[in-house]
Amino acid sequence: MESTDLLARINANFSSFSKGQRLLANYIVENYDKAAFITASRMGRTVGVSESTVVRFAYALGYDGYPELQRSLQEMIRNRLTTVQRIQLTSDLEQDEVLSTVLKADIGNIRSTIESVDTAVFNSVIDDMLAVRRVYIVGIKSAAPLAQFLGYYLNFILDDIMIVTSMQSDVYESMLRIGREDMCVGISFPRYSARTVDALKFAKDRGARVTAITDSMFSPIAELADSVLIARSDMASFADSLVAPLSLINAIIVGAGLRRKTTVSECLDQLESIWKSQNVYIGSNCEGRED
Repeated sequence: MESTDLLARINANFSSFSKGQRLLANYIVENYDKAAFITASRMGRTVGVSESTVVRFAYALGYDGYPELQRSLQEMIRNRLTTVQRIQLTSDLEQDEVLSTVLKADIGNIRSTIESVDTAVFNSVIDDMLAVRRVYIVGIKSAAPLAQFLGYYLNFILDDIMIVTSMQSDVYESMLRIGREDMCVGISFPRYSARTVDALKFAKDRGARVTAITDSMFSPIAELADSVLIARSDMASFADSLVAPLSLINAIIVGAGLRRKTTVSECLDQLESIWKSQNVYIGSNCEGRED
């Protein structure tokens, strides 16, 4: 169900709602940015109705439950919230609730990602990585650590990796030689980076195969990609939740590594000798001790 359809249904059915449902409808219409990221029980307390009334309201609107209603609202506002608005989302969160709220949200993101990822697409992305000349990995702003993590480990598996992050002075200089024999992996989550979109457009114009790692098929980089891998990143505050995207990226690394076991083993054997001789890791020269 489209989020705009949600608001239309609220307006169309408002006269038939109970008193409690009208309170909920008014709250959602006027505070949809906050409503999208609070639990049914918290919404009930805020509005002054029971949690069961909130759940019944979701059913009355045609949803299978409150989580589906919440997801519809989140899709509507995903790329509209400013950093200040994100902070306000958790301004009334009790300190004792922070740890469990954030961890539960991340668990939910991973579960949703498992349901969203197409295994066939996942495998085809790994096929492409192993077949191309060079892999360019683009991650700007909060996605930069994800790009660096993916690039760091792919360097143990593949011969030619180029990481393009916000620390680069010019994206186009870094991608100047990209072409038809290459692959570009773009990583972007709300708020989407315009520079990442531009980089993927540049890669596509040059004939490179483009893969998007993002949160939705409606993401601006998904529209440019040949392959799309979805990872949920619903946030509990102003900080982006990147646990599920990182888990998906870790799966890509493991999958590619399994396909190149011999190459990875030889590379790591050489590196272990170098690390040991240079005392890179504490205890690396101790017999029988693992890092």
